[in-house]
Order: sequence, then C-alpha cells, then structure tokens
Amino acid sequence: MPLSRRSFITSSVATAATLSTTSRVLGANERIGVAVIGVNGMGHAHVKTLTARQDIDFVALCDVDPAALVKAAKTVTSGGKPEPKLIPDFRKLLENQEISALVIATPHHWHMPIGLRAMAAGKDIYVEKPASHVFREGRLMLGMAAKEKRVVQHGSQMRSSEVTAKAAEVLASGVLGEIKMTKAWNCQRQENPKPIADTDAPKGVDYDLWLGPAPKRAFNRHRFHVSWRVFRDYGNGDIGDDGAHDLDLARWGLGETTHPVKITAHGSSVDLRAGVRECPDNMTVTYEYASGKVLIYEDRQWTPYGLHGVDSGNAFYGTKGYMIFSRRGYFQTFLGEKEEKGPAIGEKGRVGSPLAQHMGNFLDCVRSRKTTNAGAEVAHLSCGLIHLGEIAYRVGRVQKFDPKAEEFPNDKEANALLSKEYRKPWEV
Repeated sequence: MPLSRRSFITSSVATAATLSTTSRVLGANERIGVAVIGVNGMGHAHVKTLTARQDIDFVALCDVDPAALVKAAKTVTSGGKPEPKLIPDFRKLLENQEISALVIATPHHWHMPIGLRAMAAGKDIYVEKPASHVFREGRLMLGMAAKEKRVVQHGSQMRSSEVTAKAAEVLASGVLGEIKMTKAWNCQRQENPKPIADTDAPKGVDYDLWLGPAPKRAFNRHRFHVSWRVFRDYGNGDIGDDGAHDLDLARWGLGETTHPVKITAHGSSVDLRAGVRECPDNMTVTYEYASGKVLIYEDRQWTPYGLHGVDSGNAFYGTKGYMIFSRRGYFQTFLGEKEEKGPAIGEKGRVGSPLAQHMGNFLDCVRSRKTTNAGAEVAHLSCGLIHLGEIAYRVGRVQKFDPKAEEFPNDKEANALLSKEYRKPWEV
C-alpha cells in the first residue's frame, strides 16, 4: 500500500513491507546487473547516477539513436567503468540473464510496453514518470508486478527526498490541523515549436522502433528528441510531464490512497504564436474524493514567473494553517488567522536533486525485495490523476468516476480514452 505521511518519516529509504517473492535476496556485496533504455535527456542523468555507484555492473545501454548511445557510453567510461554493450533494440536486454534491473527512460508511449515485457522476463524496473501513457496501463503494471513479484520504482524522486521527509514530520505533527485541500502547479516559459517539414530520420536511427506502438508517421524533428512531449501519440502534455511530480506530491500531502470520484477540467491555448502543440498550454483541473477532500492542479506554459515564488510547487491547506512546498527543495508554513510563519526549510532556489537517493532506494529494494518509496500502486494512483484530468478536458464535461471499477459510469466516450490502440506487434 502507499506510504502514509507518518510511515514516510521513519522509512524514507525503504519501507518495511516485503514483497512476497521467489526472487533471491542479494547479499550486501553482490553486484546488480543494470541496463538503461533511453539514454538521452533524463536517461543520461540516470546513466551518470549509476556510473557513480560501485555496487552495480553496467551491462548495457539501449537507444534507437546511435549518437545518444555513443554519448552515454563516454559518460560511463569517463566515470571509470568498462564500456557497456550498446544495444539498439530493447528486446535483446530481456534475453540477457546478466541484467536484473532495467531503467526505462524512453518517451511516455514506450514506458509500459517495455515495462510489462521486462517484468514478464523477470526484470525489476525503474520507470520514469509517468509510468503509464493511458490509465489502463497502470492497472496492467500493478497486475504484472504482483504476478511476477517484481520490484517497481516510479520516477517520482521527491518520494526519496530529505525535504519531503521533513515536510512529512510537519504534516504529521498536526501544527497545520487536518489537510483538507491541496494544490499543485507547474508554471514555466516553454517554446511552442513552429511547424517544419518532414525529413528522413537521422542516419542510423531506427525510427520505426522509436514509434513502436504509436501510429506510423513520417519522421519530423519535432516528433523526436525533446519536443515529442507536446504530441499525444508519445506524451501527455505538461500535466504528464513536470506536472506528474506536483500531482504526486499533492496526493501525498492530501493523504488519499484511492482515485477521485469527480473531475472537472479546463484548458486552452492562449499563446498566439503559431505552433504544433497538440496539448493545451494552460490547464486547471479539480479532483474531488469520496472523503470530500479536494486536489487542484494548475499549469501555465507561457509565464516567466511561478506561483508563491516557485515554478513548480504545492500548497497543503489545513484547518490551522498551510504549507507552501516546492520540489526545488523548499517549504514554508503559515499558521493561524494572521498567517504567522512557522516551520520551514531550504530556500526557493534550486537545490540538489534527490535522483541519487531515489535510485539508491530502488537498488536497495532489488536486493532486499522490499517495496520501493514509489512503487507500482503509488505510480498508478498518481499517474491516474494525469489521465483522468486529461480525459475530463478532452470530453469537455464534468466526469464522475468509479474508483473501484476504474471506469466512468455510463460514459462510453470517456471510457474509450482510458485505453488506446497499439500498433502491432506492440500491444500490451
């Protein structure tokens, strides 16, 4: 089950709940064979993190772009490790018995088509956010992890942050009273790519494999590195990009361990510059839970300023006070009618990322077979907010949701968006 705020305080490195598994518990000195799939962008950050560790064998790097592979291999060898195998097709990794842990940092549309196959092949997975590209994939992830007794870590690295642990102490102390509403926001200045002509794929790139389960299309640079995020075939817009972190923390702060029962969403494109973005450049979503508690999400992608002084943050509203929290490494509480400043930590500027701690938690759990700080259920519930919010926006009406059945009662249009079609042979 997801960690409560109180249990998070005493178990921020690894929870005490052990997975029922036939996988062997590893000794402290046994090395873990690791591979990374998708080594550009965030994947390269994971390559750096893993290269710095002394308790793993870097077995392989995998990417459809040979230039990204060469760059990542240089990072590994510069860090003093032998050059890993360079593999363009992830299926070769599933056959490799040297690999017990896979890090998946591809575009979103590949996360579960790879993750499900990896777990079925006996691999533990660290999967970048959002773990699921559509809602149904989250349920399939939970089922596969339970069936194959696999360790899953979701890329919600703030679950392993000291700042989050300190915030948990404050929330658990009762100084803010009962938290009845939370808010998540992501406000940044992002470019809206201008239309450009299709071209041939870069030399050596297996573009058909990059597309994978997505519809077949001609190569376009905007649909490749970095800017693929604004296309629904591959990404989830801003609510599923940086917004994934803030939604996860908002749900954590609210203490809800189920899906909401009612979702209202609005979004639009107000940036007048012509571009190729398929997702809205601003979005506001309200989620209501059966308990009556409310979670609010807001993003704007055309502002040079944030909210409460931070571009990416949360507000936890209690009956006695509230907390402004940012995953940049900061929180400040305000107490009582006069909003007097209470417990606080850090500054509003960027601080060191908890990526290393989060990866460490994953590898610790690969050894011990314990549940990670952001396991499969945490991932499904938080990623579910992304998908439910996007569905409410796309159908354009208030949505009632059944958390137990995981469907919209009597709404075929909305239910159809819980899943998608997959290009063969990449069905999940």
